Amino acid sequence: MTQAKNDRFLRALLKQEVDRTPVWIMRQAGRYLPEYREIRQQAGSFMGLCTNPELACEVTLQPLRRFDLDAAILFSDILTIPDAMGLGLHFVEGEGPKFERAIARPADVAALPRLDPTDDLAYVMEAISLIRRELNGRVPLIGFSGSPWTLATYMVEGGSSKNFGRVKAMMYSDPKSTHALLQKLADSVTDYLNAQIAAGAQALQIFDSWGGVLSHDTFGQYSLQYLKRIIASLRPGPDGETVPVILFCKGCNGHLEAIAATGCHGVGVDWTLSLADARARVGDRVAIQGNLDPSVLLATPEVIRAQAAATLDSYGAGTGHVFNLGHGITPDVNPDHLAALIDAVAEISPRYH
Repeated sequence: MTQAKNDRFLRALLKQEVDRTPVWIMRQAGRYLPEYREIRQQAGSFMGLCTNPELACEVTLQPLRRFDLDAAILFSDILTIPDAMGLGLHFVEGEGPKFERAIARPADVAALPRLDPTDDLAYVMEAISLIRRELNGRVPLIGFSGSPWTLATYMVEGGSSKNFGRVKAMMYSDPKSTHALLQKLADSVTDYLNAQIAAGAQALQIFDSWGGVLSHDTFGQYSLQYLKRIIASLRPGPDGETVPVILFCKGCNGHLEAIAATGCHGVGVDWTLSLADARARVGDRVAIQGNLDPSVLLATPEVIRAQAAATLDSYGAGTGHVFNLGHGITPDVNPDHLAALIDAVAEISPRYH
């Protein structure tokens, strides 16, 4: 396969020298772009867009036509695995994802199939292959998955949740079934990510979006141990190359050292922790990704530039920093404001390398 002409992102994740800090943005393909909204309307539904490899490729590439980004990320959704398990995923406007059949009893867990991602999620692999061909080595392609715990929250709650009462009740009252569910999901996530690597993903991110709702003690039991197992089971790329893995565990600053010890190559941090503190805590073990507050992009270009400079200064000199937001870009952002951020990182960051 064609290697990335711009490998700045991969090199930073592997703690190798770079000429400037690489930047990509979570949800960089999304509703803040008018061209995305046009394609989304053409697809008819969000999942219609995700499951159409040609359209998924198009929206993956859209932000790269506007901005000087250092990586592309596959356009998909973290809930593709439970959808393929037959739970009836659909999206309700203004409410988010919903499942027709939630996990409510041990028999529901036992009935879940072990996925064959090359068959059950073939549309994802087709999209990855198509994106890699269209990128032609311009920048690396990031694949991704939700974590077992985060997927389980949606599957047990039947969709999004505010207090996670159902999944936590299951965790405390029936730990055996909860671990059985998480193990099934860990196996499927492992297979899914390995299939993405085989299809052409050059880096991976695992989103533990709801790891932060777990207590200090339960995070290790119900999320972290499964993340470790997944990372230990990931394969190298088709030519034997390292495929770096980023763990993004939102709201998990108290577990940063443990997350860095999972075997991942990079940890994503949200905006509630300074990069200086994060770097002091993890040392040279892993790269750090983040962590500008997405709301900064609602401010003026002058403020955006100043905040970008502050974020770069917080990390300091040397490699191992991937510039990103502390969470996904919001739909109300002016694309010109994102351009101002990316330009600021490109202009300011070389002094740190």
